[in-house]
Amino acid sequence: MVERPFRVLLIAPHGSYRTLPYVEAARRLNIDLVVASQGKHSLIQVYNQGLNLDLSSPADALQVIDQAHQQTPFDYILGSDDATIELAALAARRLGLLQNPPEAARYSRRKDLARERLRQSGVPVPWHGRIDLQGDLLAQGRSLRYPAVLKPLAMSGSRGVIRVDNTEAFTQACARIAAIVARQGEEDEQRYLLAERYLPGVEIALDGLLLDGGLQLLAMFDKPEPLEGPFFEESYYITPSRLTQESQRRIVDRVEQACRAYGLREGPIHAECRVDGDEVWILEVAARTIGGQCGRLLQFGTGYSLEELVLTHAQGAAVSLQRGEGGAGVLMIPIEQGGILRRIEGLSRASRIPFIEEINIQIREGHELIPLPEGNAYLGFIFARAPSPAEAEQALRAAHACLNIVVAPLWRGLSNQSLPTASDMAQCARQ
Repeated sequence: MVERPFRVLLIAPHGSYRTLPYVEAARRLNIDLVVASQGKHSLIQVYNQGLNLDLSSPADALQVIDQAHQQTPFDYILGSDDATIELAALAARRLGLLQNPPEAARYSRRKDLARERLRQSGVPVPWHGRIDLQGDLLAQGRSLRYPAVLKPLAMSGSRGVIRVDNTEAFTQACARIAAIVARQGEEDEQRYLLAERYLPGVEIALDGLLLDGGLQLLAMFDKPEPLEGPFFEESYYITPSRLTQESQRRIVDRVEQACRAYGLREGPIHAECRVDGDEVWILEVAARTIGGQCGRLLQFGTGYSLEELVLTHAQGAAVSLQRGEGGAGVLMIPIEQGGILRRIEGLSRASRIPFIEEINIQIREGHELIPLPEGNAYLGFIFARAPSPAEAEQALRAAHACLNIVVAPLWRGLSNQSLPTASDMAQCARQ
């Protein structure tokens, strides 16, 4: 009898930029990957030939997964994004498959619940509290300790995150974030915000794999730009980190401590931390891979694509890393001005900068650019590989300096109500 291939169900929002890399990795590893999404009428093959779920109704989605499992069993269930990791955990528990507990997955995507869980578990956390957007904002603002940071309860990529330094800025920021979360997620996620003390220090990102609660470090990234607000747009990711080995060890220890507090034990994690002297503060630990195209940096740091590592881990196989020499980095080209993108000048000159490997523009001319905190897309990505992390960062800065992004004002009116946004374009590019 021919042994059937290992079968994985990937639950992904329609249009997720993580889907195609997983499909390609599964093909290389001879894994039977089924994509579950709201893609019944999608023009994209992996969605319309996959499992159609109503992601807004977990009970209905679980029933569909049960039926599919009875016909051909799944060996592993994986959530691609914050919006699907909890459903994946629920489905895995229901089918008796290895995965994180559903409550742990929920902590990893809900900032308010995560903060309380860390506090209860003895992990250092800043002062924090919930803001009721339907309550007396002026009174709530007067009770805050400034500077503070306001965050939606369940969004990623710094969308809706605003630093406020006084009560006036607080009330203005609340109105702005309320418009962003108005149609997002659950009722609590539309009504409440997380407020917490602003944390000084440098920001670090970490990606790893959990195996029976033990953390295997895949990569640690420096974020050399000061992220001090009022918005927190990430730009440069550089690896390997140039922090001291002692600092890196403290970061890994603190992330492991947070994973234990949440109850996370299996699969990929992406952590964001602030390091201030000897103190390491957890910003978030998400039970998923890194966002955007930044996962490509894992190829440099490990010798494998990030998705190959996750799927190899799902099979229960040991992941052996092949560390690259030198340094690598990515610049997520920020959207600094809203309006209509007319053109990007200097791309050829930027691509000739030594150590630049690729420039990938995601948004095309004629489409709307929306900066943070409302926006949730990048103009594109620049990748560099160099003999050292410092030279990789220098190359990215030099390439960015070559670019002249020409933006025209956007006049709102009947004629442009249907203009595609940056988010729309980014989603098309990812597909």
